Order: sequence, then C-alpha cells, then structure tokens
Amino acid sequence: MSIKVIVLGSNGLVGSSVTKTLSNSNYEVIPSNRDDTNLFNFDEVKNLIKEKKPNIVINAAARVGGIYANNTKRSEFLIENLKINLNLLEVCIPFPDIKIINLGSSCIYPLDAKDPINEDSFMGGKLEPTNSPYAMAKLTAIELGRSLNLQYGHKVINLMPTNLYGPNDNFDYESSHVIPGLISRMNHAKEKGDKVFKIWGSGKPLREFLYVDDLSSCIDFILKNNIEVDLINIGSGEEISILDLAEKIKKVIGYHGELSFDDSKPDGNPRKFLDSSLINKLGWSPKISLDEGLKLTFNWYQENS
Repeated sequence: MSIKVIVLGSNGLVGSSVTKTLSNSNYEVIPSNRDDTNLFNFDEVKNLIKEKKPNIVINAAARVGGIYANNTKRSEFLIENLKINLNLLEVCIPFPDIKIINLGSSCIYPLDAKDPINEDSFMGGKLEPTNSPYAMAKLTAIELGRSLNLQYGHKVINLMPTNLYGPNDNFDYESSHVIPGLISRMNHAKEKGDKVFKIWGSGKPLREFLYVDDLSSCIDFILKNNIEVDLINIGSGEEISILDLAEKIKKVIGYHGELSFDDSKPDGNPRKFLDSSLINKLGWSPKISLDEGLKLTFNWYQENS
C-alpha cells in the first residue's frame, strides 16, 4: 500500500520541488494548489483532507516575499498565513494519524539570537521588525501544532529552512526575496545596458542560502527515516554578504556594470545564520553549492521568463 502525501502549495518554489522529489521516491503524491483548493476556506480544506485521506500533509503554501514586501504588506502577510495554517491544523484535529510537515522560516527566531541560531532560541526574544507579522503567523502555526501533539497525539514536524531559492520562485521586482530579486532586476539592467545597478540596502548583511532541491531531499530523508523531532533547522552551513552575493549573480548573468547601494531600503537583520547541526547529526547534509544553485536558477529564469 503506497503512502499518500498531499503537498499544499504545489506550484510554488518549495511545493513544486517537493512534489518532484517525492514523486521519484515511491510516494503517491497528491499536488494541491490554489486552482483546486482555496486554503483560506475552511470547508474546502476539510473536503480535501476527507476526500484524499492522506497519510502525510506537507504544508508548503504561504504568502511570502522579501523585506520590502513584508514591511509594506504587513496585514496581508499576517492574515493570509494565519488562515492557511490555522485552517489546515484545525481540519486535521479529527485525524491524529496524519503526519504534518509544516514549513516555517528562520525569521521566527529573535532579532538578537546568537549566531549560529539553534532550535533552543525559539521564542527567546523580540522579532526582527520588518517581517514580524509573517513570523507571528509561523510562530502561531508551530504553537498550534505542539498543542495538537500534546492534546490529541498529532505528529507535527516544523522545519525551519534558511533563505531558499531556485526554480518557480517569485521573480517580481518589488515582492521577491533577495536572490530572485537580484537576478530579475540585474538581468533587466543588462538588457537595458544600464551602467550602474543599485543593490537594495547597504550590501553588508550576512545571509545563508539553500537551494530548494536540497530542502526537498531533506524532507524525503526525514520521512524515510521516520524522524519526528518537533523543530528542525535546515541550512546550508555557509553565509555570504549581500554584496558578495550580488557579485556572484553579476558573474552568472554576465552583467558588466557597476554595483551601488540604495540606503533608502532596509537591511533587516545584520546577520542570520542557522545552526543545522541537529539535522546534520541525524545524517542529512546539502549537496548543491551556491555557485551551482545560482546557475541552475538563472537558467530556469531565462527559460521561463
């Protein structure tokens, strides 16, 4: 008997990668996206779970974006992500045998958490203000999952990936994360022949990035090995400044202009680096380097833009 896995948000960055990886790993994968199920509608989520009867639900659905989008659409980020997470978890209350993989974010950790940030830093201080609404929605989902475990015996595994990138990402100029934003804006600058490209912020913050297929391989590893740790960081183990990242992207794209800085845009946290020693000790580590991942992402962008 095959194991049924529903992947919510199956058209997005994470969901599309997870769907591909698990489909090649002997699971019966049921992709679900906004075209077939409105996750803001409790009854539609309920019907999906009752009809498909999954063994596992992977929640890769979310309203996501970079610092600018998070800081200017604060209400939408909080409301929409709360609805998605609360509807799914409430619907699953009568089904304690369903294992739930919940995709969180490193932004749940406090602004002043000591780097590298380990899982014990959870709920240990104030959040970074530019994306605190999104973080609050994710924190609520984690706490509700823990409550379901304690009250009803549900198995909810919360994965805290570092900054993800790859195919099927959002490459919109205003609402994207840093890597797709730099790729799309810098490629546009190259096409226009711009001699100067502005990096949003100072270029000084340090960030960690993980190619999305590495996250999917980690989820596959967790399921195959029946790992049921409550909260797990998933990182690459390497960090880079935004300026050095922009230089790498400049090389991949073949842009020959000068890089400058737009100090009117916020930097966010000066450094965010996850301690992924727990998942590493359990036997998983990433395979795709930043250089390789950037090339794969840009190639996909060129073919699909």
